[in-house]
Amino acid sequence: MIVLSVESSCDETSVSIQRDGKVILSNVVLSQIDVHKQYGGVVPEIASREHIKGITMVFEEALEQAQIPKDDIDLVAVTKGPGLIGSLLVGVNAAKAFAFANQIPLVGVHHIAGHIYSNAIERDLAFPLICLVVSGGHTELILMEEHYDFQKLGETMDDAVGEAYDKVARTVGLGYPGGPIVDQLAIEGQPTYPMPDISMGDTFDFSFSGIKSHVINLVHNIHQRNEEVHVSNLCASFQEAVTDVLVDKSKRAIEQYDAKMFIIAGGVAANKGLRKKIDEQITDVEVVVPQFKYCTDNAAMIGIAGYYQYKKIQKTDDMTLNGASRLRLE
Repeated sequence: MIVLSVESSCDETSVSIQRDGKVILSNVVLSQIDVHKQYGGVVPEIASREHIKGITMVFEEALEQAQIPKDDIDLVAVTKGPGLIGSLLVGVNAAKAFAFANQIPLVGVHHIAGHIYSNAIERDLAFPLICLVVSGGHTELILMEEHYDFQKLGETMDDAVGEAYDKVARTVGLGYPGGPIVDQLAIEGQPTYPMPDISMGDTFDFSFSGIKSHVINLVHNIHQRNEEVHVSNLCASFQEAVTDVLVDKSKRAIEQYDAKMFIIAGGVAANKGLRKKIDEQITDVEVVVPQFKYCTDNAAMIGIAGYYQYKKIQKTDDMTLNGASRLRLE
């Protein structure tokens, strides 16, 4: 089965072509990071305009790289949500136009399902498994007992972990996107600053707004005393507290549900500090972490998820398919 997939939920315009849910024939990603950097974050209206400018070019390049005739494509998959509605609509309508013009079945895919199935590109998933979803908009623990069966065990009650990283970075003047910079500085520093307890007890839920506010107040108080913030130590302190709670809850979920595999998904899956702690502390089950290039938003992950969704559900969408800024994974 040949799948052409489209991803445009935020600020990456991406089209990919894959074979049989495994072989990536092309995966073209046009990033807007440089466009939004001057604003300190993604501006939704600008993002949708940039998608419009780039979508046709990305389609053409993906088809050229894959060397696949349009007649050989069996399925079109596209991110239908959640995400920025203006951005989503560009990808959804481009996918619908391509599917309609070439008489190819179409499926809308949940963005987080795509992140989860990025782990299936190089490994076969073993069930039951626990997935830790960590990104700029999501922090969740998911139990999967079979393909395309998502049971949410816990989620963030406020900020997502990636959002907290970016706000901490902005507080100490590290720019955008701040998460990777905080991660790098944390490796160079020592956790010398006190951080609050963010464990949320024995639940599988998370909360990151408190630690974010703590860092903002801590930096403000240091400046009020005309003292200097040791930025790398602050980043190390923040990252230590955050990764501790992510890994601790993951370990408890693995044990409670007798999981055979643990996977992580989302942009924060690229975080080196989190990866190191997982390698050191989660040793009783097989651990799968996507390659860095599949951690951030890309169309390959949407195509893999669309392949398994179609095989499991055997249902396609029609031309009324629309984008949704909010969408439940279950």
